[in-house]
Amino acid sequence: MSSSESAAGPRPVGPYTPVVRAGGWLICSGQVGLRNGRIVDGGVAVQTAQCVANVETLLHEHGVELPSVVKTTVFMTDIADYAAVNDAYRIAFGDHRPARSAVAVAGLPLGALVEIEAWAYVGG
Repeated sequence: MSSSESAAGPRPVGPYTPVVRAGGWLICSGQVGLRNGRIVDGGVAVQTAQCVANVETLLHEHGVELPSVVKTTVFMTDIADYAAVNDAYRIAFGDHRPARSAVAVAGLPLGALVEIEAWAYVGG
């Protein structure tokens, strides 16, 4: 896949490919809460939901569903947002619970409050 914007997915904000297949894995680069080229308004919960929606869009472009995600990493600019991120993440993923790491960072691209990367297992 090229690094240009797909019909549905967000355009990368750096020199990377949004999603890469490596053997049985589909790896989604970190997604911030971008929609229509802008960070969504409404705070960290709304951005978290958009991050997951962007991951889901990338997966769908490869015929993969969100339950194939086995690992995520969540980056947030304020660890005090942990509970709000958890609530929005839980709603976005439904009953599916991939393994996860969550860390606070000094800053994220475009002033985002949260970023989520995902690894989906799609078989060999």
